[in-house]
Amino acid sequence: MAKSMTKAKVADYLAGKLELPKKTVTMFLEEMAQLAYREAKNTFTLPGLGKLVLVNRKARMGRNPQTGEPIRIPAKRVVRFRVAKAAKDAILGNAK
Repeated sequence: MAKSMTKAKVADYLAGKLELPKKTVTMFLEEMAQLAYREAKNTFTLPGLGKLVLVNRKARMGRNPQTGEPIRIPAKRVVRFRVAKAAKDAILGNAK
């Protein structure tokens, strides 16, 4: 399995591709992340990739895996990333 790209590798690649200083690209990536964190509650879209959305999970019953005892899992808000159809098609191919 190939290693995933680190932030430094992404910045390196984009700096070379766009002919920009690596420091500028790194600042852009950091600002993009901060913007995504701030706007996630309103749904933050990365065109062509997907969107960050807040989802309310209902309370539910679960099981303690060690004892098998039923436990109540409280309701909570979670962040989800919904992958865009274009990204799915580009990564997986258009298999039908």
